[in-house]
Amino acid sequence: MEKELPIQISSHAYEQMEERGVSEEEVIVAVQEGESEIAELGRTMFRKNFQYEKMWRDRYYAIKQVAPVVAIEIDKIVVVTVYAFYF
Repeated sequence: MEKELPIQISSHAYEQMEERGVSEEEVIVAVQEGESEIAELGRTMFRKNFQYEKMWRDRYYAIKQVAPVVAIEIDKIVVVTVYAFYF
């Protein structure tokens, strides 16, 4: 399965992770364990919910959903951007 390929995170994805409060570990777990769906440009998005129960930007949220968008290549998975949704 593709999810066993090495995961590389692009510089753009790292910028988005910092801006959206997402860790590298959360991105990797989302790719390895999350539900997949088709994204634009032939890419794949993975979604994984994490127990959060913390404040983010002055509001309390119980759940953080991490959604990396990846390009699956022959020898690796490249994370091109990362979204985060707080509930």
